[in-house]
Amino acid sequence: MVTPPDRSERIAAEAAAWLARLESTGRSAATEPGLQAWLVSDDAHRRSFERAMDAWAIIPGAAQLLDAHPAPANDRSRLVRALALAASLVFVLFAAGWWLLDQPAAYSTAVGEQKIATLEDGTRIALNAETHLSVRYDRRTRSVRLDSGEAMFEVKHNPKRPFRVEAGDKTVTALGTSFLVRKVGDAVVVTLISGKVRVDTQDGAARSASPAPVVLAPGERLIAAADSPEIVTRTSSEAATAWRRGQVVFEDTTLSAAIAELNHYGGVQIDVADPRLGGLLVSGVFATNDAAEFASAVAVLHGLEVKREDGRLRLSR
Repeated sequence: MVTPPDRSERIAAEAAAWLARLESTGRSAATEPGLQAWLVSDDAHRRSFERAMDAWAIIPGAAQLLDAHPAPANDRSRLVRALALAASLVFVLFAAGWWLLDQPAAYSTAVGEQKIATLEDGTRIALNAETHLSVRYDRRTRSVRLDSGEAMFEVKHNPKRPFRVEAGDKTVTALGTSFLVRKVGDAVVVTLISGKVRVDTQDGAARSASPAPVVLAPGERLIAAADSPEIVTRTSSEAATAWRRGQVVFEDTTLSAAIAELNHYGGVQIDVADPRLGGLLVSGVFATNDAAEFASAVAVLHGLEVKREDGRLRLSR
């Protein structure tokens, strides 16, 4: 029995066919509209076509092959040659173990920027501001490495192809679920919105015994910081995903942490004149794009003054 190709294989074959057609006939008014329509219809199409081009460029003797076998004049021969070239390219990619598909795709956002990436299987990743991650898909696993920042994952269910997110020494494994992972320095926070995830701790040279895996239920949050025991707390999905609505929720959060959180959304930056003020506690819901409103609210709450200095808002006694 022949197993139908999965989506990634089908797209790769389509990309190879497009490349073969271009190599045979060149870009023209007849081919360009169709190619562009195919490329813009799905980000996976564009990525697969670029990989196919890279693969063709490194195939030894590709140029000599084309020179040695010029395109016949009639259209039927051209079509046969194009299909043969497509088949050759697909064979080379599969024979090489699809090593090109193993190369990670990087996604990042700057200060004040948010982005949504849709992966080839339909999984969606929402990146918060100042987030850096890489994605590596192969035929058996789906892996993400979160280097810094925060991202929300809406994972397409596929039990034969586990989805994992690595952040620090934590590995989050999910099947058909929605969750967030945040990494700031050595601290990692995993929040489950729906479904189920398992959080494993990788063995480290300095760690005598790794914590047992933790399975989270919806509404639970695992907090892991260096030199501190892991803790699991309850949280609301509305609070955890507030940044996707342009809001941030603080609940007895230190002023220094609240300011750091708001500052990475861009806009006017906030600081404090006296570092001792950073220990004051802040609670409330604030807009991520209105630093002045936050500063004013904190000033009223704690009897502080807000001054604008050098384009920044400074809180002081």
